[in-house]
Amino acid sequence: MAKLLKPVLMLSVLFLAGCSSLNPMNWFTAHRMDIQQGNYVTEDAVARVKPGMNRSQVRFLLGTPLLTDIFHANRWDYLYRIDRPGKPAEEKNLVVYFNGNDQVERVDGQAFPALRPQLEASNTIGQVKQ
Repeated sequence: MAKLLKPVLMLSVLFLAGCSSLNPMNWFTAHRMDIQQGNYVTEDAVARVKPGMNRSQVRFLLGTPLLTDIFHANRWDYLYRIDRPGKPAEEKNLVVYFNGNDQVERVDGQAFPALRPQLEASNTIGQVKQ
């Protein structure tokens, strides 16, 4: 029996050493979700906004603004913030200014880059099969 105890003990220590990277304190932590707040506005949508557009056209392109300030009725604020666990928060602010005729005067701020699909090298156009 003593001859069998030593190999079993060594084998169990070896298996437990392989599990040492699994910290039992992390087994029961809560799931942390990405928290998104505001309007996700892309550069493509902002590029379509031109001076002279009215408010309804801008609302169609960019969506309803997050902030319409009663003290600054000639501007719309589009704010976006995303909090990801383990990463710093990312914020973008975009402001659309209107003139007295409710037409776009200028657009200031930042927008997210447009998501472009990536084509594989095998999907080239114009190749002739031989």
